[in-house]
Amino acid sequence: MYHSMRHLLLTLRVLLVLLTCLAIAFASDPPRKSNSLSEAVQWDNYTLFLHDQRMFLYSGEFHTFRLPVPDLWLDIFQKMVAAGLNSVSIYIHWGLTNPAPGEFDFNDWRALQPMFDAAKLAGIFIVLRPGPYINAETTAGGLALWSTSLVEGDVRANSTTWNAAYQPYVSNIIDLTKSNQVTEGGPMLLMQIDNEYSQTPVSHAEYFADLEAQYRTNGIIVPLTYNDPGEKQQFVNGTGAPDLYGLDFYPNNFNCTNGSIWNPVPTNFHQYHLDTSFDRPFYLPEFQGGSHDYWGGPGYQRCRERVGPDFEDVFYKNNWAANAKMQSVYMFYGGTSWGGIAYPGAYTSYDYSGAIKETRLLWEKYDEMKRQGLFIRSSPSFRKTDWIGNTNATTPGPHVVEIQGKDAVKAFATYLRNPDTGTGFTISRQLDGTSLDEISFQLTVPTSQGTLTIPQRAGSITLTGRQSKVILTDYPFGASSAVLYSTASVLFAGTIGSRDILFLYGDPGHAHEAALAFTGHGTRFTSSHVQYTSTHGAYTTISILPHAISGNTGLLTLWDSPSQLVLFADPVTAATFWAPAVRSPTAHTAPGLETFWQFGTNTTVLVGGPYLVRNASITQVGSNAVLALRGDLNASVPLTIVAPEGVRSVTWNGKEIQVRDVGRGMLEGQLTVSSKLREVEVPKLGAWKFADSLPEIKDSFDDSEWVIADHTSTNITIVPAFGDGRVLYGCDYGFCENNIFWRGHFNATGSEQGANLTINGGTAFAASVWLNDVFLESVSDISAKGEANAFFAFPPSALKAQNDNVLTVLQDHMGNDEGSNQKSDRGIRGFELVGGVGAFSTWKVQGKLGGYSGYPDKVRGVLNEGGLFAEREGWHLPGFQTASANFTARELSAGLPNGSAGVGFFTTIVKLDVPHDLDASFSLEFDGGEPYPGTPYRALLFVNGWKFGKRIGNLGPQARFPAPPGILDHHGTNTIGVALWVTDNVSVHPTLELVLDGVVDGGVGSIATNNPDWQPRT
Repeated sequence: MYHSMRHLLLTLRVLLVLLTCLAIAFASDPPRKSNSLSEAVQWDNYTLFLHDQRMFLYSGEFHTFRLPVPDLWLDIFQKMVAAGLNSVSIYIHWGLTNPAPGEFDFNDWRALQPMFDAAKLAGIFIVLRPGPYINAETTAGGLALWSTSLVEGDVRANSTTWNAAYQPYVSNIIDLTKSNQVTEGGPMLLMQIDNEYSQTPVSHAEYFADLEAQYRTNGIIVPLTYNDPGEKQQFVNGTGAPDLYGLDFYPNNFNCTNGSIWNPVPTNFHQYHLDTSFDRPFYLPEFQGGSHDYWGGPGYQRCRERVGPDFEDVFYKNNWAANAKMQSVYMFYGGTSWGGIAYPGAYTSYDYSGAIKETRLLWEKYDEMKRQGLFIRSSPSFRKTDWIGNTNATTPGPHVVEIQGKDAVKAFATYLRNPDTGTGFTISRQLDGTSLDEISFQLTVPTSQGTLTIPQRAGSITLTGRQSKVILTDYPFGASSAVLYSTASVLFAGTIGSRDILFLYGDPGHAHEAALAFTGHGTRFTSSHVQYTSTHGAYTTISILPHAISGNTGLLTLWDSPSQLVLFADPVTAATFWAPAVRSPTAHTAPGLETFWQFGTNTTVLVGGPYLVRNASITQVGSNAVLALRGDLNASVPLTIVAPEGVRSVTWNGKEIQVRDVGRGMLEGQLTVSSKLREVEVPKLGAWKFADSLPEIKDSFDDSEWVIADHTSTNITIVPAFGDGRVLYGCDYGFCENNIFWRGHFNATGSEQGANLTINGGTAFAASVWLNDVFLESVSDISAKGEANAFFAFPPSALKAQNDNVLTVLQDHMGNDEGSNQKSDRGIRGFELVGGVGAFSTWKVQGKLGGYSGYPDKVRGVLNEGGLFAEREGWHLPGFQTASANFTARELSAGLPNGSAGVGFFTTIVKLDVPHDLDASFSLEFDGGEPYPGTPYRALLFVNGWKFGKRIGNLGPQARFPAPPGILDHHGTNTIGVALWVTDNVSVHPTLELVLDGVVDGGVGSIATNNPDWQPRT
């Protein structure tokens, strides 16, 4: 009777609190705002509202163009949702979809509808960022490259030629997206205006205003947003300002050379929000999710050390402490800057040290993101909080949280409070956020039971180095349960079946404590390391001492009753649990959003053990319910499930799993990984065939079909340095990317001494120069300018007096710059023939076949190919018959014949037979993975016709190049090609091997290939 009465009183108390909160919640909300076009999406100073529900926008960046296999987009979306994210931020690349004036290509991997469909299936919202300028470490920041040559004056300014260039593209974006807005039941929640700009001069602001007006008058009604880099307070208000302002911030910058050395943790974000956009949610549309690396850099492993899971733990929770309720990390999945996508400062891999690796494999950073994402998803009271104060004495405001203990001076805490529920969130970290010390302290915090110093029995709160913890007070969970306080972290809180579930976690070497109101008659975990004390009326304090978890026991059941389940695990074990949304309509389900958590369903299960759980469903079969799970395994694992009580059967990827009912909806079993994982064969690459790919230096070469370079003016910003008035910029002739050839003709007298050339190709470019068929020299530049000036002396024996002579220049176009120099001066910026005839009679230029208006490979697109002879002839494509081009047997490791500078093309065939229902990740690796071999060569790697790698042997660091399924055919024949450009008269001996990065049992489903075969080229 006592327990029943106690339970009844506790239930009434919690219900009274909840009802009181509901009664005052609406009244205490500030007035909502909207753009007056739709009430579906609104906002106040706390959060967005979607269909009258507050939402904490927790998002990650993913660029579909960096994974040009549409069937794999669902894979990324499902992994994001599984980590607790509810949104994905996506750039659309103008240059890839509008390759030439008036020509639009939203087909194949450039299509938008498959992206929207996959997002809707996965249950993830889209923040669309279609530019026109996107930055993103892409050539010209995503601008159509032709616009950098054809637009007069400035780009991204209110001018007739700029408007005429971009507006047709935006019209296409509108037509393809407006039916996919959340107002129409689609996944597009927000749309960003351009990217990272300045509101001055006024022509910039007018351009933004024109862009916004075009969207608004043609059917885009979701809120428009902006992304301001580095607290510049641009486009907050005034001309061109969109609905929502956002801050772009990368506190650790992009230099991974220092490895794990951090910059200070920002402390001014909350005040910046108040000073800048206090009436709107604090929005971080780009917050550092990793770092790109650069040519000659330390490689992505060093980046992972600098912006790893500890960075997420400290810096993302620091954003929470600033009361940010909208955050997107850049990047969550980086992908590959294949072809000519990259800007000069970045190489092929865009792994970005994101939570999902370029290979699509998960690592510890994903685990931390999931721990955070599931906490946010589980905590409705966290969606609305007031910033109350922090423990920094220099910060004004009430200090309602105090720190005590031996390391009090080393700790820092910020207190947030939900004004409706009274829930407190104290976000703690080290005062020096970069410190590696271990510190211990106690907190004095306000609670519904008065001011408490916590923990009360478990000693202290401990932070080991770069760590942050969220200390909770008066935290409601489930239907009718409450936590008075917890120094342990929350992974999951909610209702499953008829039980309220609380899943806590914490470091096994730390002490943790939680006081909560137990309900029902249940059992407790028995251990000398776990102590239970009745305190504060109806609450029970659970003190978890260090090393309560030991050996193989990673999960503790602290309380198990018919109405509650309380679990505790270490962080690693916690990260093996998943909480997939189970489709089940609610009274608030929005049409079209049935698959979305919160807006379509609030039903879930907990699944512990698998590498990944992609989705779950529950089907009633007679008197039993069947839980169907789909996901991935990388090993055989014990299976733990918390499900509604009626679930008796479980299937995994369509196969029934034997499970044991351990009571009250908890099931245990075993998932056995397929033996096929051991059957994945990695064939050796051999039987290479070779042909010379530099006929351009031979006497017999005919360049009569090449473009005559005779322009005497240019719209490109930087004018030529010297010459005779002719402009030799590639994009002015339709060649805006990759390798470009120049041939300067002159009728020699025999007394010519050489040529003075200034060649611009962007950071890390190189150029090789020949007089007739005699190699002169190669030049390069690693600086930001990406330019080299040199005098190329002519050996007298190389001249042909009284005849046509040709100076051939092969240059690497590394991409256009971002920022203020998108109209980059790639080409020969200065030329002078010294001595003799003193002038070039004709200049010819050739880049990729057809230039940007007539290139033949429409599937792989405008940036895939360059001007090498092998590319122009299509030797890199599947189905090319090497016999027709006089290929001979020669191993890649043999290098070019005669040990001289030049260009050759190597090709081979490799067959793969990956068992179905496996998801394998392969890469192609040069030189045994050596990042800096120091050898003077550049290699272009082609996989079934796709240029999926650029290797610079004397610069590095990239040696391994992932190739996803769909680019690689896992069930057929693959054509591998290497264009080898040796930049000096030395022998080089590169090697290339196929390597297996990882394989899982499962995957997203069948992956289609779209690798068109060779066709005759003109």
